[in-house]
Amino acid sequence: MSEVGSDEFEDELSKLGEYEGQRNDAGERHGGGKAILPNGDNYQGQYEFGKRCGKGTYRFQKGARYEGDYKNNLKHGEGIFYYPDGSKYEGSWVENMRHGHGIYTYANGDTYDGEWLSDMRHGQGIYHYQETGSKYRGSWVNGQMESAGEYLHSNHRYEGNFTNNKPYGPGKYVFDIGCEQHGEFLQIEKGEDLSDMEWGESGPPTTLKWVPKSITNETAGDRDTASQEEG
Repeated sequence: MSEVGSDEFEDELSKLGEYEGQRNDAGERHGGGKAILPNGDNYQGQYEFGKRCGKGTYRFQKGARYEGDYKNNLKHGEGIFYYPDGSKYEGSWVENMRHGHGIYTYANGDTYDGEWLSDMRHGQGIYHYQETGSKYRGSWVNGQMESAGEYLHSNHRYEGNFTNNKPYGPGKYVFDIGCEQHGEFLQIEKGEDLSDMEWGESGPPTTLKWVPKSITNETAGDRDTASQEEG
């Protein structure tokens, strides 16, 4: 998700390269204009007192592009960043970082729709896996699945707590046929025991073991939640 190129250093470079546009009485770039930087990047949009401020489009020489709001030369407000690998982020920015609500579409077709903090998934959000159609919905901390969440699959879902991108502790599987399996997920060191289930995108070198404990009928609350999801 890293950006190719950087538009943070134009404070000095803005005095170099080529510029065509409006200026104020002090000779600063002010109003609409277009700049071509010595490194091949270019910016077209609004300036205030010599700095990018307002709506604009910044094109990186290596193929990335940002379209959106600027403040004091930084991406700040609402904007879309197109990455060279085909991925895209659309949402809120604070001082050049993804911050607030945004949707990230990854190169493989996966998407994350939710809250961000300092360029990382943080808060409540939904990650959709393009290949399988499964989704994770719940809490994120510093880019990882943490605390309460649920994995949604085509005919069942898992509800429980997560840590380091994997389920951990008590939880339950809720099946569309109208029953629930309660149990506990254990994260164990590789080599101690094996589980054929893989969760999350990354994490420490551990594997998962599901320990079933009981099977019950689906609760009314779970049926209501399923109906809302289908609607």
